[in-house]
Amino acid sequence: MLLAGLTLGAAAQLKYNKYHAPIKVEKKWRKYNPGEVIFRDKSPESEGSKIYHAIIPDPTPYIQENALRVLQTLYWSPKDKNIPRLGRIFYTIEEYDGVSEKYGHGDHVGIRYSTKWIEHSFAGQDTMRLDYETRGVLYHELTHAYQLEPKNCGSYGDGGEYWCFIEGMADAVRVACGCFEQNFQSQDRPRADTWRKGYRVAGYFLYWLQLNKDKDFLRKFNRSAAELETWSWDAAMKHVLGDKPENGVEALWKEYRASIGE
Repeated sequence: MLLAGLTLGAAAQLKYNKYHAPIKVEKKWRKYNPGEVIFRDKSPESEGSKIYHAIIPDPTPYIQENALRVLQTLYWSPKDKNIPRLGRIFYTIEEYDGVSEKYGHGDHVGIRYSTKWIEHSFAGQDTMRLDYETRGVLYHELTHAYQLEPKNCGSYGDGGEYWCFIEGMADAVRVACGCFEQNFQSQDRPRADTWRKGYRVAGYFLYWLQLNKDKDFLRKFNRSAAELETWSWDAAMKHVLGDKPENGVEALWKEYRASIGE
């Protein structure tokens, strides 16, 4: 039976594997309200739905707790006035071709997650891997809900610096929260000749900067979107790390690639 491997439960299994364990929610964030979660299952007959409910019997606290992990990665404190105040998060699982996506804007946003992807991620009946993937996808989409948006640097649709910031930050948060391997030699990190490819390419670059340049880099880089009237990757890097030639984005990218042996 497909669900037989789920009887122990993801939480019980995770304690035996440090790599898969969720990062700790900091004390100052534990009482913060990340927004009301409205959970909807549009494909209850699908195998992916059955698997999801078996490992996540109560989705609302699961989503809210992981939202706090994203928030503490992006911001220093619940008192930060820049944090988007979400009233509701509509979270839907349904059968469709794809993985997941965030939609909506303002204080009401939605996230949908593919039951087909859930089934795919459960290949081999690996409960820990499925929980790891589900949390990772959630971190990415919740980052889109809470991250700041840079100004005067194009639009998401043009595939330029704005797009690269939005998708790069989402995967950087996923890496920082432990749902991509935190190993620059792993297959989770794509090889590329430019940070402009976004997603994991930019995400691992940003995570490396946090490890090697400033322990609060992701928070500061996110905040730069509110502080710079005309945002760019180069301006943001120098805003965070200091206005010096070696802190330009191309110089840092070159240093990053040399550091990881590319």
